Amino acid sequence: MSKVMTNQQQTGQDLQHVLNVQVANWSLLGVKLHHYHWFVKGPQFYVLHEKFEELYNTAAGYVDELAERLLAVGGKPAATMSQYLQLATLKEASNEESAEQMVGQLVADFRQLAEELKAGIDAAGQEHDDATADLLTGMMSNVQKHAWMLSAYLGK
Repeated sequence: MSKVMTNQQQTGQDLQHVLNVQVANWSLLGVKLHHYHWFVKGPQFYVLHEKFEELYNTAAGYVDELAERLLAVGGKPAATMSQYLQLATLKEASNEESAEQMVGQLVADFRQLAEELKAGIDAAGQEHDDATADLLTGMMSNVQKHAWMLSAYLGK
């Protein structure tokens, strides 16, 4: 068997990498959201505490969906913190954010995720992988909604 990779195999591996970056980003974001949930302070504590919990539960669901999709297409999902930190394009919480800074960082994270999800949808399209494109499209719609709502919370 030849060790030369066909274009189709390379594209498939590229899509698997895109999915793994999403696994890593959503895993990291889940940790960040737990951090925000535990450490938020101020007059909007109750609202944000509840919202951050909702969002980290959403993140956990996405990790599972993405990992299962990776397995379904023959990939191997990242499954350790060191792999997440190596692959993730998002950054960890800094431990010093105010409530407003937490929300602002989430807006930036969600916008970045939306762009990366769009690239993943394009990669899935090149692979003719409608199921993956559909999964990522649903996620992108939800992420864009969260970015809009959190921006509105900040008055932007």
